[in-house]
Amino acid sequence: MRKRIAVFLLSIFLMNTAVLADVPFQGHAEFDDEYTELDKKLFTGKKEVLEKRDVIEMTVSQVLDGSFSLEGDEFFAEVTSDVIGDKGVIIPKGTVAHGTITQTSEAKRLGRDGHLSLSFDYLVTPDGREIPIEGKMSTKLHPLKAATKIVATDVGYTAVGGLAGGLFALQALGIEAAIASQGYTLAGGAALGGTIGLGMALYRKGKNVLIAPGDEIKVKILSDVELPVYREEALKQEEIKFPGLDIRIVNILYEKDPFGEVNTITLSLSISNMSKKAFSGMDLALVNDYNAVFNPSIFGDTKLLFSQLKPGDRFAGKISFAVNNVKQSYWLVVNDRATNKPIAKVSLDNAYKKVSKDVKKRNAKMRKAKKNYYKEESPFDL
Repeated sequence: MRKRIAVFLLSIFLMNTAVLADVPFQGHAEFDDEYTELDKKLFTGKKEVLEKRDVIEMTVSQVLDGSFSLEGDEFFAEVTSDVIGDKGVIIPKGTVAHGTITQTSEAKRLGRDGHLSLSFDYLVTPDGREIPIEGKMSTKLHPLKAATKIVATDVGYTAVGGLAGGLFALQALGIEAAIASQGYTLAGGAALGGTIGLGMALYRKGKNVLIAPGDEIKVKILSDVELPVYREEALKQEEIKFPGLDIRIVNILYEKDPFGEVNTITLSLSISNMSKKAFSGMDLALVNDYNAVFNPSIFGDTKLLFSQLKPGDRFAGKISFAVNNVKQSYWLVVNDRATNKPIAKVSLDNAYKKVSKDVKKRNAKMRKAKKNYYKEESPFDL
């Protein structure tokens, strides 16, 4: 009897198992109260889609060089600007992207430039979330554009060679010989110069790709990703206040240094010193999120730099800093002369959110005028 009951129960179990195998698993994950509260602090509860073909601006964390970087090499990049949807920020500045070099090519003869192709598979946000993505970036030109560029440059080499050959004949044989030969000496010189120019064109090597930290790259997204929208207050950088000292960043401009590089940040400041300490512009510095320190530049407005701010003083003016990448996160710090440690720390990221749209457009235009990702090569390098 017991044996029959056991067989009966086993058959029912197997039947239920067979039925359940055809039913898709449904359920949901529940977070404990701690994570729920954290989510509430970080996000608005709304969601936004990072759409296919959207572009994210990043800067790499290491040098990528087409002459020695290898396919399969991994690297990291940092998002340099908030990615903003219709409902708010979905990927904050400072998010780290994991990338891989998928294709690399050195510069070649006939003026063919090298190229790098990069792919990205996930992001790590400042709050520790890992977001899978599909993204790519390539410096490779369209074949038609590349061919047009090479032909135009080589014609230039031949034309310059022809001109040089003609001038050489004129200088070597003289104007009388040119007149007597009805210009054939010049033509011969030009033909010789043209041959030399053609040889240079055939020998000429293209340029290798060089993407360095600070160079901004644009990564195209290949598939839609749904993301939560951040609360504005959740993205505010931490600051340090000193009693009685009020420093406000009124404006932030990206500017060129004397060599034409966009690596200078000029701050318009409003300072009220109601503390018991005195300090000068020499006590100010910029510190980035890697704790690198940048002192004031002598190429900008130096009025604040050489001013003394005693207790009870107020000041409004500008001060400039030469940095290695204007798009990193920075804090303006006031150092205590006695300890050489910061007593106040003001976030540029927080201040930049209040900068006018016109200034932001102007700064973006300054940055875009920079990169082609190629380094010059000598035509006589082997």
